[in-house]
Amino acid sequence: MQQLLPIIAILGGTGALGSGMAMRWAAAGYPVILGSRSPDKARAAAALIATGHGAPPVRADSNAGAAAAAEVVVLAVPFSHHEATLAEIKDVVAGKIVVDAVVPLVPPRVAVVQLPPEGSAGQIAQQRLGDDVRVVSAFQNVGAAKLQAGGPIACDVLVCGNDPEARGTVLALAAAAGTRGIDAGPIANAAAAEAMTSLLIGINRRYGVDCAGIQITGIAR
Repeated sequence: MQQLLPIIAILGGTGALGSGMAMRWAAAGYPVILGSRSPDKARAAAALIATGHGAPPVRADSNAGAAAAAEVVVLAVPFSHHEATLAEIKDVVAGKIVVDAVVPLVPPRVAVVQLPPEGSAGQIAQQRLGDDVRVVSAFQNVGAAKLQAGGPIACDVLVCGNDPEARGTVLALAAAAGTRGIDAGPIANAAAAEAMTSLLIGINRRYGVDCAGIQITGIAR
């Protein structure tokens, strides 16, 4: 009997990163719901995403509606919307895995590391949502263009969270998206991954490249 894959809600699913993840997971057979502040926009985006391996058509809903219907909730919103989105879903994510892909970029100096007083967006999410929510920080360092391009991605994903089982679920999601997940320990370590995003933005600019990423050496692929 085929194991049922968890339903994934991607909040900010109409953005470049969120839609890229949705394309990857829907193609891999995961049931996907796009969450957005504009359900009409989400429905239009969902209609463009092809599914595979028997997955149902991608659905669309409000952020809270998508989070309530899913088993895994992914935050792919701008940092400026992070707090409001957490407040919007707080009452419907108890016991669930919340994957925080948000990076605390503060315009206009987005190539400069500017972590929040709490340490990281991932730590903010854990504090705001409470200990009964299994927050995992991941996917900050994978360029949206790489996700949308299709094919394997030569980039590792650092996965941080306090619950080892939840980290394992997100490692599987990284593999399904065509990347390699690396277990990077507790949520406090999310600060390193989030800071890395600003470094990569600066590298992109200085070297005239697009979507620079990271790979961890010494671990067999």
